[in-house]
Amino acid sequence: MAADDEPLIDEDAGRLVRPYTVSNGRTAPTRRLDLMSLVASTGRVGQSDLTPEYARTLRLCKGPTSVAEVAAHLRLPAAVTKVLLSDLVDAGAVAAQAPRPAADPSDRRLLEILLDGLQRRL
Repeated sequence: MAADDEPLIDEDAGRLVRPYTVSNGRTAPTRRLDLMSLVASTGRVGQSDLTPEYARTLRLCKGPTSVAEVAAHLRLPAAVTKVLLSDLVDAGAVAAQAPRPAADPSDRRLLEILLDGLQRRL
């Protein structure tokens, strides 16, 4: 990993910049993003046009990646990562897609199977 890949973290000293300063003190994203939302670069905004924090975030979004995974790679709280990602969505640099449920949560048959399984475990 190149030295410029981790501008906010020093292995010996730890975090060099407080997480809230990365998001300019903002705690609320402009877009609703779930931890399982998938984000991917659109290719419309170049990394050279962005600050280091946003450029690093954009690099992590080359392919569809979950918000939780981006936060883990950035070593930032999910709330701060959501602010960064929502700014990138607003700028057109990243596209976001809400997570799709694996099954219909109102499917009565599925709910009965789930309830049966839970009752067997008790």
